[in-house]
Amino acid sequence: MSELDAKLLEKRTTDAEKQAKQIEEELDKIAKGDLSFIGDPNLDKLLSDNEKLKHRLAILENAIKVESSPNPVIKESRKRPNLIMDINSIEGSICILDELKNVFEIAIMSAYPSLEDPPVVITVSGNNPKFGDYQCNSAMPISQILKSKNVKTNPREVANNILNKAPTSPLIEKIEVAGAGFLNIYLNKALATHILSCILRYGIKPPPVKKEKVIVDFSSPNIAKEMHVGHLRSTIIGDSICRVLEFLNHDVLRLNHLGDWGTQFGMLIAHLQDMFPNYKTHSPPISDLQAFYKESKKRFDEDEEFKKRAYSCVVQLQSGQTDYIAAWKLICEVSRQEFQKIYDRLDIQIIDRGESFYQSRMDTVVKELKDKGYLEEDEGRLIMWGNPEKHEGIPLTVVKSDGGYTYDTSDITAIKQRVEEEKGDRFIYVTDVGQYTHFMTIDACARRAGILKGNRKIEHVGFGVVLGEDKKKFKTRSGDTIKLIELLDEGLKRSLDKLVEKGRDKVLTPEELKQAQEAVAYGCIKYADLSHNRINDYIFSFDKMLDDKGNTAVYLLYALTRIRSIARTAQISNEKLLEECDTSGFKLEHETEWKLAKVLLKFPEVILKVSSDLYLHSLCEYLYEISLAFTDFYDKCYCVEKDKSGNIVKIFYERLMLCEVTAKVMERCFDILGIKTVSKM
Repeated sequence: MSELDAKLLEKRTTDAEKQAKQIEEELDKIAKGDLSFIGDPNLDKLLSDNEKLKHRLAILENAIKVESSPNPVIKESRKRPNLIMDINSIEGSICILDELKNVFEIAIMSAYPSLEDPPVVITVSGNNPKFGDYQCNSAMPISQILKSKNVKTNPREVANNILNKAPTSPLIEKIEVAGAGFLNIYLNKALATHILSCILRYGIKPPPVKKEKVIVDFSSPNIAKEMHVGHLRSTIIGDSICRVLEFLNHDVLRLNHLGDWGTQFGMLIAHLQDMFPNYKTHSPPISDLQAFYKESKKRFDEDEEFKKRAYSCVVQLQSGQTDYIAAWKLICEVSRQEFQKIYDRLDIQIIDRGESFYQSRMDTVVKELKDKGYLEEDEGRLIMWGNPEKHEGIPLTVVKSDGGYTYDTSDITAIKQRVEEEKGDRFIYVTDVGQYTHFMTIDACARRAGILKGNRKIEHVGFGVVLGEDKKKFKTRSGDTIKLIELLDEGLKRSLDKLVEKGRDKVLTPEELKQAQEAVAYGCIKYADLSHNRINDYIFSFDKMLDDKGNTAVYLLYALTRIRSIARTAQISNEKLLEECDTSGFKLEHETEWKLAKVLLKFPEVILKVSSDLYLHSLCEYLYEISLAFTDFYDKCYCVEKDKSGNIVKIFYERLMLCEVTAKVMERCFDILGIKTVSKM
């Protein structure tokens, strides 16, 4: 590094330290209760800038140490902060994209220390091996930035400067400057074969991340109402998000925020008392909750005397009168049993925590908000704005004009409980896109009240609606909402028909056929949802879901069973594969072997992306990409060679090992998507 570069580097570090200190001072004000600039549109930018600066300072300080150290051994080791120092220390999980970004961030910051937030652009090169395995495409945008500062240069010169400053890494075999200034990155095959060997021996390991307490609020049906197709997406998406985060070893709390409190329970209790007077000693047959609810609602709307008694029941319930609490618990328990039938079939683990859980806490929260002056009177109501200076959007109605509480009250209380009692770090809510504004208002009010601080925030996972094949809201022919249990039953029927049509009932045992039926039925429903960008509406079509071609669960489940059948056909055990792995290892000599291997190595990258942006369709696309790469490999590479009589004459163990690793990665993807696999189909 030249003397000028060193001075620029030190100046940039000093400037960054000053800016970071200013931001820390502003954040410290919030921590001490100074909320004078809460609601400032620059607040989010300050928080973001603070994190960027911390990261940039680490890079700059490291670059100074690298260049200034007189010890060549230390100098070389310091060139690789956060990079794997020894291939053998890897146990099968490293995010190649992130590590390459680290390498080139160090290179770019060392080559151009005066640039603020220089672009670090790393992409997969595609299928042409002459362009390497990955590319760094930062040279062109950096060249444009330099030109805007009157520095004469060109992308190729910039690329060469970056190359000269790139630290060594066991990930990289070589880097070449190509064309106008592309940096082609060739991965080290020794690293790839080591990672594949680890997966073969130890299974799929999660990439290391900082452990967090994550609270995921999903599914959320209402007591005394049956789950319908509208609950399908929240339940499926929420479960898969939990599975991603649990795989990464986060502490995940799965919460079912049930609608189990409110005026409607007076109506339900009054109807229960009339229809089943001995309910306290005998459980009434109210399994058809929807019908029970409709009957009580009809009476409530038409019978004034019944309405008065229903309101009286609400008062008795809220005051904790024993008989009314017993009736309420009974209705809730019957509902939970019905919900659990759905959850059991879909293999959903979730903890019920209804709105009633927060009732005793609401009084405290409302008092705190009043005492701190956050509530304003509005036509008898008490409301709260996220930004007291700009009354934009819809405020929270914290207390109704009759003194009662609302969903807003329970939601602001819930986030306080999740922060203070559960000690949550991330708060994820899985609901339809229409509730986005509501949760952003909850976030703003919680931040204003000092409940949410720093980088803690509400993350709303929104999704579109389920449409029928007529592209209208998915309903029965009579116009009723489709019950979820009936949808699952229809899926089971159609999946069995599909399996019988393919003659699988002739080759599978009754137990294997049942397992395949359930795997296909529930798997196709889940995959059809998760494989679409959740923000968009999607068309529910059993015909498309059960298609055994293209990006469907059926095709992918069949693909996995075919991969599993290869080793069975060759009669090769896992122990034998491990012996061969120790003896000769993976070869990756054919281009399709290397292509498949590179796809398999992307698993940590995909998982980390999904854990960050919470879009599950990326994982579905990756699963399909694996199947395509495997098909290409299997079409061109013999795994087992047979003679004309069908006798095995040669076994390519290194390729069977690749088959086994492919199966392990696919099975892990299916598990994270909540889809069960079968060995035979």
